[in-house]
Amino acid sequence: MFFALTAEQEAALSATREDDEVRDFVEEIESGWDRDWLCETDKAWDAMHRCLSNGTLDIGFRDGPLPLTVLGGGHHYEGEEYVVAHVLAADVVAVAAALDTVDEAWMRERYDRIDPEDYQGELGDEDFEYIWYWFGEVREFYKRAAGAGRAVIFTVDQ
Repeated sequence: MFFALTAEQEAALSATREDDEVRDFVEEIESGWDRDWLCETDKAWDAMHRCLSNGTLDIGFRDGPLPLTVLGGGHHYEGEEYVVAHVLAADVVAVAAALDTVDEAWMRERYDRIDPEDYQGELGDEDFEYIWYWFGEVREFYKRAAGAGRAVIFTVDQ
């Protein structure tokens, strides 16, 4: 799930120090369920991150703004069972611009490079169409967040 944060929410997240504080913060954001400032991706986030980064779920790869989209940015949770990836408001603008350059052929070429042994889904046309649909949702979400000067977090239970 992606959430676009106001400046106040981003400051509150940055002030968290312990995993339980981070979880409480995210639960509060989730409970608001503000449809204008959230974006669901179901399980498409996995392949999406692989396509936009180095083909893996690695979080340290930073070659331009695209790898920041899903698992990039700063991480606020130390445990392995949960991810809270934070893209600063200033970086959201760059991510939105970079996402706008991605076309279906580019994404498919990257998708076809995913190692099937390392991917939990079943690679193929149906899966790609699923990923491409959710990618469009994420691209529009980042445009809205960038236009409003908001930071973005991505959260997922692993």
